Amino acid sequence: MSRHRLGGARPAAALIIAGALLLAACGSDDGDDAAGSSGTSGGGGGDATWTMVTDQAGLGDKGFNDLAYAGLEAAAEDLGGEAVVIESSEQAQYVPNLEQAVADGSSLTVGVGFLITDAIAEVAQAHTDSSFLLIDAVAADADGEPLPNVASVTFKEQEAAYLAGIIAGETTESDTIGFVGGQEIPPVVRFLKGFEAGVASVNPDVTVEVSYVGAFDDSQKAKELAAGFYDGGADLVFEVAGLGGLGVFEEAQSRGEGFWVVGTDTCKQDLAPDNFLTSATKDVAGVVERTAQAVDDGSFEGGAITEGLAEDAVGVCEDTFGDLPTEVQDAVEAAREEIASGALEVPAE
Repeated sequence: MSRHRLGGARPAAALIIAGALLLAACGSDDGDDAAGSSGTSGGGGGDATWTMVTDQAGLGDKGFNDLAYAGLEAAAEDLGGEAVVIESSEQAQYVPNLEQAVADGSSLTVGVGFLITDAIAEVAQAHTDSSFLLIDAVAADADGEPLPNVASVTFKEQEAAYLAGIIAGETTESDTIGFVGGQEIPPVVRFLKGFEAGVASVNPDVTVEVSYVGAFDDSQKAKELAAGFYDGGADLVFEVAGLGGLGVFEEAQSRGEGFWVVGTDTCKQDLAPDNFLTSATKDVAGVVERTAQAVDDGSFEGGAITEGLAEDAVGVCEDTFGDLPTEVQDAVEAAREEIASGALEVPAE
């Protein structure tokens, strides 16, 4: 377990990191704060403690752990109090780390990732007066009912990935694309299915080949899988591998121009400027900050929450969107409008 305490007045370096991630994430502050049958009382202000328990990938994944961190930092600055990050290096640490957050009086405890779901459910049911936020899954009781003290937020990753798939399908010249996933869990599958559908909508001749690392923190294995795809004729790889995805960027960059990579969660053009095509993004930072605001003003409610294009919670990297050919931008915008309006339903499984 690694533990960091960060006061409401952020250090300059952390401010830069969080600011960059907030700008990179696709979304707005207008989404739903929470939904459900009941909630806990407010507990923000200068005495608040905003706590995040990471998954095994931890900070530095250039993905949703870092985005959640940015949202936590923003909450501490905007609402006051202290931001605390507890890093987990293995799944066995999830419950003890969450229990530690509650014992320390956390105003909101954020659990990051599908793999922490069971731990959140266990700890939340043991501490019904505490407020939790779970990213990428739903914490439920034995009857399958979402817990009232956990805001369980899932994203329509398939919608973001569909847009990324349009860009990829219009870009590939080899008509072979690789997909490197961390593990075959629901959020990763949603990325894959939406991406496949987006590619097929503009280029039905493309073959999407799929491999899984088996973990979200193994960048070397992800790099090897990407190399295999490129060696086999792919000119583009879509990574949904958490911290491991950094290995895909490393492999693409080592090969030079013409070998593309599509990222996830946030813009990652700094990792391989000549190879980055786009990212399928999620507004994790915004969700964390909005949920903290709800705790602060007493409006927090638990339950299952799903956000997608209609809520401006997912999308593609806006930092580089203007660099795409006009016809590709037009195709993405048309699909974005169809999906947000409900006219087009993207497959999730």
